[in-house]
Amino acid sequence: MDVPGHAPSFWADSLATRRGRLLTFFLLYVSEGIPLGFTATVIATHMRRDGLDPAVIGAYVASLYLPWAFKWAFGPIVDTVTSNRFGRRRTWIVGAQLGMMAMLLAALPVDFSANISLFTTLILVHNVCAATQDVAIDALAVQVLPASERGTANGFMFAGQAVGQAIGGSGVLLIASSLPFKSTFLLVIGALGVILVTVSWRIREVPLAAIVVSRVVAPWRRISAEIAGFMRAVARAFLGTRAASLGLVFAVLPLGAYALSLSLQSNLAVELGLDDASIGMLGLSSALTSAMGCVLGGWLSDRFGRRRMLALFVALTAVPTVWLALRMLAAGHIEPVDVAVAAASTNDAALVATFWSVCIIYGFLQGLTYGSSTALYMDITTPAVAATQFTAYMALGNLVTSYTAAWQGLSITHFGYPTTLGLDAAAGLICIALLPWLGSMNRQRTRAGASPIAAVIE
Repeated sequence: MDVPGHAPSFWADSLATRRGRLLTFFLLYVSEGIPLGFTATVIATHMRRDGLDPAVIGAYVASLYLPWAFKWAFGPIVDTVTSNRFGRRRTWIVGAQLGMMAMLLAALPVDFSANISLFTTLILVHNVCAATQDVAIDALAVQVLPASERGTANGFMFAGQAVGQAIGGSGVLLIASSLPFKSTFLLVIGALGVILVTVSWRIREVPLAAIVVSRVVAPWRRISAEIAGFMRAVARAFLGTRAASLGLVFAVLPLGAYALSLSLQSNLAVELGLDDASIGMLGLSSALTSAMGCVLGGWLSDRFGRRRMLALFVALTAVPTVWLALRMLAAGHIEPVDVAVAAASTNDAALVATFWSVCIIYGFLQGLTYGSSTALYMDITTPAVAATQFTAYMALGNLVTSYTAAWQGLSITHFGYPTTLGLDAAAGLICIALLPWLGSMNRQRTRAGASPIAAVIE
């Protein structure tokens, strides 16, 4: 906590002041966003540029999100296997960042065109490290943030992740045209290294005697006991109310159309002849409009009703998706084209302009759905296990992203772009049918005196 009359510098103890804590968690979340933006945007773009099949790229992108879908299972391990001397959370944060850097370095010499399985495996392990780091960072936040700072800190954390993804994705693409592709790996590794040295390594945790576990109990027994307790708490939370139970089904359904945020967008950008700088600018523009949509969507859902607004936002994501499908049908761009002659597609300037427009509009609409859906999940979360339940809903959302990327990659190959876009728009509307039954639990939360902001920290 801040000490009156004394203001230690950020470099001496980054967690000792409010400003230091906010900056620390912002930068830690930047370290999560940079590699995710790089692996999902930059690498996927170059895979298509090198001629890889959309189905292969879809499977690769799907693998990126699998560790995030199951990150809840890492919690008991992170809580139990610790080093109080080095720092209970710092041990995992520093270790995970070193693992992320090591996996990127190992993937650097691998030719994904010749050995996609090995490359995908290395990036998958990289994302396991990233998801583990996320669990440790959230645990550190719960440990050190006073209640009065949690709302603001949560905003800084999500902003940091968005900034990191923009840097690792759009930022790297903007400068990639003047550098060999493989050198971009070193840029990302270097960025992670800077955060590790200047932020993660300098974290100073106060030892908590109350959480030191007995050495008499075997580590594997402690871990299994933690997991068993965790699963019981999750079961009670999800099955305790109708809204929470249906929320589980809701969370495994696509929240609107997804295609324009996954590998389909990267595939089309290459086929339409956009260079890396143009793709980078498009990604940056989409990210900025999405960020604005997140803020506006949350505000509108507070003012005019959570479920009503979310239903509207979900339905609206289908509009640019169907618009692009119809425009591609009219232009005759149905099947994936040979990227070696993809530049010829730019002869249809109207199609390229439409692609730019729908991507930016979709980014804003997706932001609207995200800002309102996270608030809905808070509404149906049981206060007693808020962090656990909210994390599970978010993890299932990552699972949706994973399986959607996989089926869309196959669909593009077999049925073409317009059909895939149409199926994506239709699938995204299914979740609306459940919204009338996802009633709010705000009254119970108010009676229990729990803060809805606390749910976001985990």
